[in-house]
Amino acid sequence: MAENKEKEFKISQDDSTGFIMLAEDVMVAIIGLAVTEVDGVAGLPGGISRDNVAKLGKRSLAKVISVTYDEEKNVRVAVAMEVKFGVNIMDVSRNVQERVKQALQTMLGITASAVSVRVAGIVLEEEA
Repeated sequence: MAENKEKEFKISQDDSTGFIMLAEDVMVAIIGLAVTEVDGVAGLPGGISRDNVAKLGKRSLAKVISVTYDEEKNVRVAVAMEVKFGVNIMDVSRNVQERVKQALQTMLGITASAVSVRVAGIVLEEEA
């Protein structure tokens, strides 16, 4: 069965007022913006920068950001990024994990149970 509907996440349910649904595109954009604002991150693979991450849809970001969400509201994020040459990759990766968790908590009230980071490349300063 082909499904045309975009994936959505139920982030709140109050039986008296209804529920709140979040399109996956919104969550992916928040994650992409959070990643690109960390010092040492050059951008996302494919030349995706902070300037264009919010404009791209889920299809464009599917290879670099994935989100899974189960009935227990456990959110798991996997993200690929490119780092600037000369930075401490472990520190930048940890900062990305914390920034993504913080952004999801602050903007959506969602706690990410895991944020996996894959360094897909190193970018020289002239390229960044």
